Amino acid sequence: WMAYFCSSMLSIALELAVDDPAYEDMASKFFEHYVAIAEAMNSLDGTGLWDEEDGFYYDHMHLEGASIPLKIRSIVGLIPLLTVDVLYDDVIDQLPGFRNRMDWFLRQRPDLEDFMTYMDHRNPTKSSKGLRLLGIPTRDRLVRLLRYLLDENEFLSPFGIRSLSKYHAEHPFQSQIEGESLRVAYVPGESDSGLFGGNSNWRGPIWFPLNYLLIEALERYHQFYGDNLRVECPTRSGKFVNLREVADEIRTRLANIFLKDADGKRPCYTRGERFINDPHWEDLVLFYEYFHADTGRGLGASHQTGWTALIIPILLTL
Repeated sequence: WMAYFCSSMLSIALELAVDDPAYEDMASKFFEHYVAIAEAMNSLDGTGLWDEEDGFYYDHMHLEGASIPLKIRSIVGLIPLLTVDVLYDDVIDQLPGFRNRMDWFLRQRPDLEDFMTYMDHRNPTKSSKGLRLLGIPTRDRLVRLLRYLLDENEFLSPFGIRSLSKYHAEHPFQSQIEGESLRVAYVPGESDSGLFGGNSNWRGPIWFPLNYLLIEALERYHQFYGDNLRVECPTRSGKFVNLREVADEIRTRLANIFLKDADGKRPCYTRGERFINDPHWEDLVLFYEYFHADTGRGLGASHQTGWTALIIPILLTL
């Protein structure tokens, strides 16, 4: 999340620096902070979050001086995808202070490209400007993460991206730490325990904020890679598409929550016949807090117009 914050602040600072050079130093600061965070996340000394064998980012628990990976495939391990940023050569060229510090940093730390997308450069074409890409995963790691993201037995639901991989339905994570038994299992709907206030939105359901951020990140990746990067969607389907088309696929699945199916029913309203058949209710769609990952049923609070209303710009693009 801090890397995502830094990439957002970097973009804002670069925009402002075009008219006010005072923001160049701020842009350099956020660029360097981003790189430091990415280096820590990808560290090879056992404290980094990347697992080379599994091809996934895992949370770590720090206990008695040791960094212990918690091998839970949750959407937390996909958050590094959100941090991608596209920088434009024509903007950077207007900012000599930032350009000099960036070039110095690139010369001094060529090793960083081994584990992150370290200002990869795409030359300008007749129809596009020169671009640079900054991201926590390398291209290879991006592709490996997308295999999980687009696997219908993992994160890809008929209604969007699950917050916990369906893999954990049959393979719950279990661990003994300091005599306490810890267990995390896939829960597509309402929580099956009172932990965390009984809220299960991190245990499997569809949650709009991160789905929307993933869509935006995929579009930024596509802006840089274009058709040069195509992935299998869904995983094992034999169908290869570019990352903009992946973003559109997630949009379509999120929209399926609200749109009527072949039987005239909205998945979000499977809770009762009144919402389905009563003409006074059938088109009054509620903005539920999160949604059942296997049925699309609306769950939690029904007035989450802050984030679930993100369905509106999604519907407008379909």
